[in-house]
Amino acid sequence: MKRTVLLLVACGCLAAGGAPTAEEQGAPQFLNSGKVYPTNLPFSEAVRVGNLVYLSGQLGIVPGSMTLVPGGIKEEARQVLDNIKATLEAHGYSMRDVVKCTVMLADISEWGTFNDVYKAYFTSPHPARSAFAASGLALGARVEVECLAAAGK
Repeated sequence: MKRTVLLLVACGCLAAGGAPTAEEQGAPQFLNSGKVYPTNLPFSEAVRVGNLVYLSGQLGIVPGSMTLVPGGIKEEARQVLDNIKATLEAHGYSMRDVVKCTVMLADISEWGTFNDVYKAYFTSPHPARSAFAASGLALGARVEVECLAAAGK
């Protein structure tokens, strides 16, 4: 009996203070600022749900074009992170709001070079991060990065 009462109390507490409902989070907002990717592409640059914003993968392209910056992994990494920063700022977020990054590299041996550039854009506490090699990236890119940001709005 005591165990049943505790279980019911615990369930009630979870229901009262658990994850926000869809109504509390609001409808997803599909965002396209045109500051990095051309707006005619078949995806949103970001989607906001509540205080979270999910960024589509960013490449090291010259903003407004589909042309990669020249110079290889180091220059592409800088441009990728500049593009992420511009996209976040266009929607009211900053690099400090990033909580998770996923890094895709055309060649995992370039991880160290990418990491050197990455450290200039993020300070402690650092976002969670995953990195892996891909057999090919769009436009022949050396790196693609997607992020998730959260802000108390």
